[in-house]
Amino acid sequence: MSELELDDSMMEESESKEVQVVIYRCRKCRRMVASDDLVVPHERGGGQSSFKWKKRSHNGQGEAIECNSLFVEPMKWMEAVEDGCVGDKLQCIGCKTKLGSFNWAGMQCNCGAWVTPAFQIHKSRVDIC
Repeated sequence: MSELELDDSMMEESESKEVQVVIYRCRKCRRMVASDDLVVPHERGGGQSSFKWKKRSHNGQGEAIECNSLFVEPMKWMEAVEDGCVGDKLQCIGCKTKLGSFNWAGMQCNCGAWVTPAFQIHKSRVDIC
């Protein structure tokens, strides 16, 4: 094999090994908010039985609920976190749209799991690229 053929085969191998990185962008201004490596995974909770009786959705008790939120690591663009608040809204640094909220004491996901500390971004407020 010639040197050129080796370079081409190495390029093909490296292209096939590239990992697709998921990026989350503000739906209003398209500014990058987070990437997949900053998302904090959590175990699925007990569903509706994890909530108080008044907060339960009484439609479709046995269905598995998909999480409506992403929990992420704290980042520099989160101004309220930098100000030292215990819990507040998370706003896009570009357009000031509310993307979610945070609480150092933790929050409950709609699947029933508790995440502590919680930096929650609603999936309906971001585009997944």
